[in-house]
Amino acid sequence: MGKKINIQQIDAFSDRPFRGNSAGVTFGDGLSDEEMQLIAREMNLAETAFLCKSSIADYNLRWFTPSTEVDLCGHATIASLHFLNSNEFLKNKSEINFDTRSGILKCKIKDERYFMQIPIFKTEIFNGKKNEFLEALGLSGNDIEKSFPFIILENGYLYIYVKNLSAIKNLKPNYKELLRLQKFYNAGGTIVFTRETFDKENFAHLRFFGSFYGIDEDPVTGSANGPLLLVLNKLGIIKIGNEEINLSFEQGDIIGRRGRIGVHFSPKDNELFISGQAITVLKGEMIF
Repeated sequence: MGKKINIQQIDAFSDRPFRGNSAGVTFGDGLSDEEMQLIAREMNLAETAFLCKSSIADYNLRWFTPSTEVDLCGHATIASLHFLNSNEFLKNKSEINFDTRSGILKCKIKDERYFMQIPIFKTEIFNGKKNEFLEALGLSGNDIEKSFPFIILENGYLYIYVKNLSAIKNLKPNYKELLRLQKFYNAGGTIVFTRETFDKENFAHLRFFGSFYGIDEDPVTGSANGPLLLVLNKLGIIKIGNEEINLSFEQGDIIGRRGRIGVHFSPKDNELFISGQAITVLKGEMIF
């Protein structure tokens, strides 16, 4: 007899369906690594999350794209919190820990908003050939602020500041060339961002290109929005002092998947969190 799992598709970073970023979520105990990868490929979403038993946290949480397992995924974690909450495994105003490939991540729920801890990565100035990335993205030298260097995180995410939304909207990525560059520089994600936004209450707008992970463009990327706060500090656009910082970022509007992400940094605790809402759009069984 084959296996049967209950699986849900959840839109994260949105309170309305068909927006934000979709993730599959299911329980993973009894599944092999190969089966998890095949399920993620079958779901064909940016990521599918698997919640498993853990001896050191509430759950072990793993994330798979259709082609590979990844170290960190924001939207699939927010979706997992919503999955646990909507299925009554997690109550409002409660905290939970996930054991992940990025370490133990603290998460919580408060009034239908989900919070996820993001690791604090070191930020460095990118010393590679910037023009190669500009050409691969379809950007010109006039689109960028020459006084702002490209910033790369220790996890390989590369951040490029551009002047306005027009430059963001008019990107024409050459995904094959981006993949070559991401492999050459071990820069798994390329983020283009600007201070100009669709909604005045938001601080920045960004797009994320992750051909390295088998995702040409991710609609709303928690693992990129959280560290953006650190990048803004590195560039001198904001200053991290002794007070807590709360910002709101936006992503996905240009490709029809509008998403909003809260980013919260506590200097006292040296902790970085992202937050957002989520909604279930599909429930089903998978038999294999």
